[in-house]
Amino acid sequence: MQQSNTTKSKSHLIYHLREVSKTYEARDTQFKLTVPSLQIALGEKIALIGESGCGKTTLLDILTFISKPTEAAAFRFRPEKGVAAVNAGKYWKKNQRNKLGELRKSRIGYVMQTGGLLPYLTVRENIALSPRLLGILDEDLLADLAKDLGIYQHMSKLPHQLSTGERQRVAIGRALAHLPSIVIADEPTASLDPIAATKIMDLFIGLVESLNITVIVASHAWRHVEQLGLRRLAITTKRNSVGSYTETQVNG
Repeated sequence: MQQSNTTKSKSHLIYHLREVSKTYEARDTQFKLTVPSLQIALGEKIALIGESGCGKTTLLDILTFISKPTEAAAFRFRPEKGVAAVNAGKYWKKNQRNKLGELRKSRIGYVMQTGGLLPYLTVRENIALSPRLLGILDEDLLADLAKDLGIYQHMSKLPHQLSTGERQRVAIGRALAHLPSIVIADEPTASLDPIAATKIMDLFIGLVESLNITVIVASHAWRHVEQLGLRRLAITTKRNSVGSYTETQVNG
């Protein structure tokens, strides 16, 4: 897919990856994810599409500095306009995981498939966790997010007292509460029925648009994310005849 001029403008890129790969080996099998070139602009909305096991989560873990690439010719991260890009590839080479961890904590929000809420914290405490740790807790923003997500009336409840859909709404609120530069969502509606999934995805994309936050959503539901105006980032898969070697490539 041809990228827009805005995406191509290096001064506005949040991610710039070139010849990045990740290889796993276990017993007689090998898996390799390859990213020949990837540029994502600040404020873009991306849908990561691919079959199960193709490496979507692996790519998300690389982009959130959780998983170290096996190789990286270029890996730069620019969390906002007007600041110098961070050479994440250099940090990985020097094993400076603490610096990457600080970037992840302050600049990235993550919505997991199952929410990943802390069961002993209330809804309010779960949403407030990141901004409280960062010392930037904004009570008004917290309340506004909860109201927008339709969970304000549940703020004093524990996660087990909520429905699956409500827990995912809380997870979205938690990922947005510290106003990160980018939010990564790994199949955030996979455990929901189609009607609830559509409602929550619509709400999620609407919120990131209003907050001007870059978003990458891994999803099987391409037809729906296409309607939401997300740029498609596809992962294609090649396997050998006996299935012992799998190679996937990111195309966007």
